[in-house]
Amino acid sequence: MKLLKPTWRWFGPDDPVTLQEIRQTDATGIVTALHDIPHGEVWPMAAIAARKQLIEQAGLTWDVVESVTVHESIKTQTGDYTGYIEKYKLTLENLAACGIRIVTYNFMPVLDWVRTNNSYRLPNGAEALYFDKADLALFDIHLLERKNAANDYDAATVAVAAQRWQQYTDAQKQAIADTILLGIPSEKKLDIPGIRERLQHYKHITRQQLRQHLQYFLQQVVPVAEKLDIKLAIHPDDPPFDVLGLPRIVSSHDDIAFILQMVDSPANGICYCTGSLGAGTHNDLPAILRMIGSRVNFVHLRNVQQDTSGNFYEADHLQGDVDMYTIMKTLLQLQQQQPLPIPFRPDHGHRMLDDLQKHCNPGYTAIGRMKGLAALLGLQRGIAGGR
Repeated sequence: MKLLKPTWRWFGPDDPVTLQEIRQTDATGIVTALHDIPHGEVWPMAAIAARKQLIEQAGLTWDVVESVTVHESIKTQTGDYTGYIEKYKLTLENLAACGIRIVTYNFMPVLDWVRTNNSYRLPNGAEALYFDKADLALFDIHLLERKNAANDYDAATVAVAAQRWQQYTDAQKQAIADTILLGIPSEKKLDIPGIRERLQHYKHITRQQLRQHLQYFLQQVVPVAEKLDIKLAIHPDDPPFDVLGLPRIVSSHDDIAFILQMVDSPANGICYCTGSLGAGTHNDLPAILRMIGSRVNFVHLRNVQQDTSGNFYEADHLQGDVDMYTIMKTLLQLQQQQPLPIPFRPDHGHRMLDDLQKHCNPGYTAIGRMKGLAALLGLQRGIAGGR
């Protein structure tokens, strides 16, 4: 039975986890990006080739780009958005010339993934990423002071946020803001004035308009990707619901089906993320996976544990609300129909053991991800019959 390919996200030479250490985890492929290049600018072929050479010298392969970031002007269709699309195409051409064939991206407005606590203490002493709806409301209503923000939350959440605003220390409030604004490791963190400025660009953009902007982007870049034999993989919204009043359009079965239909091409595919989709109680993850089918171009595997208030933390990879057994079984069935291995990575991981005493990128610790990868590889082998 053909197996999925285990990969590992690496943030480049400044990542606290080195390529040599990654080789010790049983990952054989690398998922990375040129994070030092400003969003929207062309990735030079020489820089891509140098990064690829660095990875290969360590005995690994560069299998997936995560991510070639979509410039905000493209999402809002303001400024020189057509120029940024042309630069995106040039980057795809340079990646293809260097043999990189899978490119992940997202279309989340303003913010990438959102959590409110990056050191949530678990009963065993490890730390996990956590999302608390009331803490997000506290940030949105009382720190960001977004106009009419309270209207986007239920009354109970608004009341809890107001109570916490009175109870929390300034340090606690700042910690929430810092976590929400964290963004991608190795890239510049946003601040509250920056968020306010960006929100203005979305002031009159509806969910339908954002969908149209994504469709236009795909209509422009997918034919190029198809010609270059590159597979694009859009990442679901994380979490899969509107944040800070911004529409999120990659959050459900219907959203993903619509995206696949926008431009019907094998080059227009999905990065199937069990954690992002699993944080939405409205999502049937096995059904979404079966619907995507052969257009699953990349996979993120992690688990989440939710409560009745809409909060969640990132659980062990084989525990939580996501039925990882059924997901893995379905992925292996899809893999048998594909000529090349589908790359997957253990998405996020607990901060645990020695990593509790070290500097780590939140969610991207060495030991926690290695534990997750070991569990996922064991699950895969078990389902495959040990072969």
